[in-house]
Amino acid sequence: MNMNLETYKSNPKTAFLAGQYEKLGRDEAETRAMIEKDPALKELAENDLASIIEQKKSLEEQMDAILASEAEGQVEEFNEIILEVRAGAGGDEAALFAAELLEMYKAYCVSKSWGTRIIDESKNDIGGYKEVSMEIKGKGVYEDLRWETGVHRVQRVPETEKSGRIHTSTASVAIMPIRKKSKIEINPADITVEFTRSGGKGGQNVNKVETAVRLFHKPSNIMIRSSAERSQNANKERAFAILAAKLETIKAEEDMKKFAAERKGQIGTGDRSEKIRTYNFPQDRITDHRIKENWHNLPVIMSGKLDPIIEALHEFEKKGKTE
Repeated sequence: MNMNLETYKSNPKTAFLAGQYEKLGRDEAETRAMIEKDPALKELAENDLASIIEQKKSLEEQMDAILASEAEGQVEEFNEIILEVRAGAGGDEAALFAAELLEMYKAYCVSKSWGTRIIDESKNDIGGYKEVSMEIKGKGVYEDLRWETGVHRVQRVPETEKSGRIHTSTASVAIMPIRKKSKIEINPADITVEFTRSGGKGGQNVNKVETAVRLFHKPSNIMIRSSAERSQNANKERAFAILAAKLETIKAEEDMKKFAAERKGQIGTGDRSEKIRTYNFPQDRITDHRIKENWHNLPVIMSGKLDPIIEALHEFEKKGKTE
């Protein structure tokens, strides 16, 4: 092999294939031992041996290609992402929780000296978010936030609840790495583009000139809106970059789910529909369901002090890779 087998086994993207390669190695050894023990079986076993060797070669090529591709996009992947938060079940309470999650991530980004910028947002009447997308730039941003993808659940008594009943609401988070050189090919014929006026603050130009871009990808039914830039072209470029990131993330989710059961050290499936964490306000407790750990002092964590959780996830992954 071009690289040590342990290198392939320690990388989540090649770990499953490395396991298959290792099994084929055992099959090859058993077949050769059988031939040595009984030469009469040599002709019969040689076809099996040739098939095993061919399969090993194919797996090796696949793993080399994955690692080479990963190395090419590593700088962009680790230093620029789109964080998307959407309100889930729970109406206004879910929208308020989505807004609190966004503020938590913004505060964490400030503590890490990462730059943030809201790309697009949709608010409800009481200040919550139906959905919001934020660009984050900084060294190691994807490395630290990649495990935030999934459903975040909150349990608490809403301020509008007169009877004091605890409500359960959800918001989903998606972390999407942005690469300058996307691996996804987007057919222009699959895209419709509309230009609209940007809303909100920003002076007369923002409201009178159609600088905002709305992009629709027909095959996936994905709608992207970009309004943070000052020109149509800049917003169009950003919208296409976000679309590519979403399509890559969807493909990655499918791959992760396909091989998750075979991997050690896997933190969940990487699927945005997976429930990953519960924020229980009455019990002052946050639980990460994937690694089965709890943290208290919930208001402090919600103020952006995410380091204990991020560090625990890092540690869990490292531990899983060495077992």
